[in-house]
Amino acid sequence: MNNKVETISNLFDGKEIRSIWDDEKEEYYFSVVDVINALTDSSDARKYWSVLKLRLKKEGSELTTFCSQLKLKAKDGKFYNTDVLDTKGILRLIESVPSNKAEPFKMWLANLGSERIDEVFDPEIAINRAVEYYRKRGYDDKWIKARLSGIVDRFKLTDVWKERGITKDYEYGILTNEIYKSWSGMKANEYKKFKELRKESLRDNMTDLEVALTDLGENATRELAKEHKPYGLKQNKEIAKRGGNIAKITRDNLEKELGRAVVTADNSLNYKYIDNEKLIEEKVGDKNE
Repeated sequence: MNNKVETISNLFDGKEIRSIWDDEKEEYYFSVVDVINALTDSSDARKYWSVLKLRLKKEGSELTTFCSQLKLKAKDGKFYNTDVLDTKGILRLIESVPSNKAEPFKMWLANLGSERIDEVFDPEIAINRAVEYYRKRGYDDKWIKARLSGIVDRFKLTDVWKERGITKDYEYGILTNEIYKSWSGMKANEYKKFKELRKESLRDNMTDLEVALTDLGENATRELAKEHKPYGLKQNKEIAKRGGNIAKITRDNLEKELGRAVVTADNSLNYKYIDNEKLIEEKVGDKNE
């Protein structure tokens, strides 16, 4: 079983790459000097990074602009301000390091880019990759089929929102949160925290009933928007709330009949987060239950 954090750290086999999770930005940040130490033979990674920063600035690179400082735990057990980059920044850093040790990573990035270009010409490649990913995670084909169908339905909703004057990413987020909050009592990010998730997909970690209620709220919102033709964020928020309330009524009735809550903290992960790290735990049962 893989017992590593499924982030950029996996590229540095056997090397410690300190990382920290930012709840607000929902992003991992990684120690630059740790990456430099893993990629080079330098005896002083901090000095190496200092020289590299000057070179990058002269070349007009914006990489150093995206570098920030966060407190990370050092070998002496104390926390110090440390230069960090997010995943995208670390990948750009790897491309900037003139080292033989960096070549395998650069080749990996080149292959990854080639795969994505191939997917532009043949989108089925991306679909096949997603299906294989879900299968490796233990999801059965019935669940995968329903998941892909749900993605298509989500696009149908966002298409309706576009027609009704919604154009900005944050507006889609606001409307989505309105649906979630109406039926579950939580915004999407609160729901993820409730299930102890980070970058993982919320829907991938829902029970069948939770997914059904989410789909009902979104489908109801879509149909209400088509019928009442709201325009702009304010009017669409009201429709999203009404759509979510339809799912809330169904949830209330279902919980009354079942005698238990259908919104659960359970997830499909085989690990849990403790102090910015993963502790792998065996879990039994199929992902579609």
